[in-house]
Amino acid sequence: MSINFKILKKSKVSSARVGFIETEHGVIETPCLVPVATQGVIKTLTAEEVLQTNSQILISNTFHLHERPGEKVLEKNGGLHKFMNWKKPLMTDSGGFQVFSLGFGKDQKVGKVLKNNNEKIKQAEKPKEIKITNDGVFFKSLINGSELFLGPKESIKIQEKIGADIIFAFDECTSPVANYEYTKRSLLKTHQWAEVCLKTKKTKQALYGIVQGGKYKDLRQESAKFISNLNFDGFGIGGEFGDDKSKMAEMLSWVVSELPEKKPRHLLGIGYLDDMKKIIKAGVDTFDCTVPTHYARRGVAFTSLGRLDLNKAIFLKKNEPLDKGCVCNVCLNYKKSYICHLMRSREITGMRLLTFHNLHFFNNFVEKIRNDIKNGKI
Repeated sequence: MSINFKILKKSKVSSARVGFIETEHGVIETPCLVPVATQGVIKTLTAEEVLQTNSQILISNTFHLHERPGEKVLEKNGGLHKFMNWKKPLMTDSGGFQVFSLGFGKDQKVGKVLKNNNEKIKQAEKPKEIKITNDGVFFKSLINGSELFLGPKESIKIQEKIGADIIFAFDECTSPVANYEYTKRSLLKTHQWAEVCLKTKKTKQALYGIVQGGKYKDLRQESAKFISNLNFDGFGIGGEFGDDKSKMAEMLSWVVSELPEKKPRHLLGIGYLDDMKKIIKAGVDTFDCTVPTHYARRGVAFTSLGRLDLNKAIFLKKNEPLDKGCVCNVCLNYKKSYICHLMRSREITGMRLLTFHNLHFFNNFVEKIRNDIKNGKI
């Protein structure tokens, strides 16, 4: 079995839709947040605890799992599901994001959405620490500095051994400071690699192709048309979203309008709370994001009244739950004062409690959006 995707309801007021993706490891209700388990773990939580946050599917990182413990170890352990004791569906990204994050992202100190940076990557420019060729990318190992090559064939073979339900084609995630010429040249590579990925895959895993093209409408649409004409099981929307996040919904609409309606769409690496309605209204079915877990480890709780920084001493005086309307195990059993004490004492349990709450809060937030679509509100 690959996957079975079905749309149950389409919105009459936006491009939002409610549906499900059926996999060998269970059914995912969409739209859905996909928490990031980079190394095969949601940092600080066990698999059983992640289940209690109502998480339906996780995404792990091909590049990092290849580095450690290595796909051979995972294969000998019966694949990543058994290795990490996760009984629900899994995705793996292809390693394409590391082409950006360990390349121009590191050089230019930029993320996927640009903040106050006027530099431009030109057509002939090359990143300092990685080498991008027509066949793939030469990296330096993050563990020992040795040379490591990843291309479309290698990425697929690694992902097959990891054994996730949904895998992604290898691509180059471009930088928000890449100019038109660089982005176009990169896009041709991503399209060639997509075809190689399809030819290489031998398993029943679902393979998603990735649409790139940066902030350029014609390139985004060209990519969406090209990728949607290939025999992929679903589609990832990758890359950067320019220098103005407010344009993201418009940029998504360029892509979604060119993709077939009957296949699932995944947005890679975007998912702040204030993004979610825009993403879903644009027609995205699943999206992965590190926000709930990343911020939790830095002491930030997301609540119905906004973000709370539990590192601040003022919360030592608050003998109340993180969110009075939340019914997660943390809000039912622990108070702000205690979690604040743990964070200020640098106790790991503080991070753990905040991670649990944030994931539960984010999943509940998306569930409410699903219900609003069902009820014709979105």
